[in-house]
Amino acid sequence: MDSRKILDPNPLIPTLEPRRRPPNYVVLHLPFNLPTCDPPLRKKIYKTTLLLLIIATSTFVLWPSDPDVKIVRMRTHHVRIHTRPRISVDVSLDATVKVKNKAVYSMDYSKLDVAIGYRGKELGHVMSGGGHVRAKGSSYVDTKVEFTRVEVVRELIYLVEDLAKGFIQFDTVTQVDGFFGFAFFRVPLKGKISCEIVVSLKQQTLTSQNCYPELGEKRDA
Repeated sequence: MDSRKILDPNPLIPTLEPRRRPPNYVVLHLPFNLPTCDPPLRKKIYKTTLLLLIIATSTFVLWPSDPDVKIVRMRTHHVRIHTRPRISVDVSLDATVKVKNKAVYSMDYSKLDVAIGYRGKELGHVMSGGGHVRAKGSSYVDTKVEFTRVEVVRELIYLVEDLAKGFIQFDTVTQVDGFFGFAFFRVPLKGKISCEIVVSLKQQTLTSQNCYPELGEKRDA
């Protein structure tokens, strides 16, 4: 039997692979469209937002805030200790209270009360009359404080030490009552502030003070 060799008729032409079909894509048409904002409605939203911002800003600026009250000057005349019939002390001093109005309209106050104490012991208080403070302005009130025969049995040792050092520290509580406003617009106010003040007995002047507002004071509606 003769063996036959099968030859490729086109040995130089490479064999081509079958062409692949492109993948199939499916396009879905949704049965609804995304909502669009109506131009008139958009303008209404912008105007409402702008109006709310204007109202909030105006309220923040125009709403009255409590006044700043502090003792700016103090001069002691004398601090005298009595041992008979009971241990007591006399205190005589002058104080100048500054009332600063932070609001954009005027303020009228009916009274100004200044209480002075020593190491938690209230020595007494003095009340002055009313006054008027213009918008963003300040008013200075001079008060004369005199306490006679105030018993300080528990505080006597500290008082003697302070007198020997030449400096004495007082606790003050200043309260102002009045109202803000103009014409028929009136807003009652009540400001209260506490201070720790140090007075030099040698120079008879106020050397330092640390003030902070009293919490719990609310303005009446």
